[in-house]
Amino acid sequence: MKPLTATIKGLISGVIMILVSIIIYYTKGNFQNNLQYITYTIYVAGILWTLIEYSKSAGNTNKFGAYFSQGFKCFIVVTLLMVIFTFVFLITQPQLKDEMAVIYKTELVKNGNYTLPEIEERVKLAKKSFLPSLVMGAVFGYLVIGAMVTAITSGFLIQKNKRVAQ
Repeated sequence: MKPLTATIKGLISGVIMILVSIIIYYTKGNFQNNLQYITYTIYVAGILWTLIEYSKSAGNTNKFGAYFSQGFKCFIVVTLLMVIFTFVFLITQPQLKDEMAVIYKTELVKNGNYTLPEIEERVKLAKKSFLPSLVMGAVFGYLVIGAMVTAITSGFLIQKNKRVAQ
């Protein structure tokens, strides 16, 4: 059987993350709970799976760029899937924007630093930027986590392979 590519591993990881996210949302009613860390664990596991399998492959050059390329192929697919999921989920759940607006307004009133017209304007702006800010947060967050996990794991695997070769 032909080994799975880094891209396919990213696809598998991303689909599992989406399914777990949906299950968490519909069992807990929101994403604001510790169960959401399960999706990040799956993300990291997918990258580790990709890099560890590459380290064992015949094509492994034990160069950082080669490792990072494999990790990138995995995490870029996951990022794309999660950004699409975030966008579609938020579009299909418009009440989330309204819930955020109520919570935000309550916080602004409680802080007491703004007049009522200022509060209304801030809430209006927050509702307007809700979708773009969450989608951009997903892009940035998944790219940063993916790059960090890939870089750190690549470094460890390169050192491990150097010790084994000696």
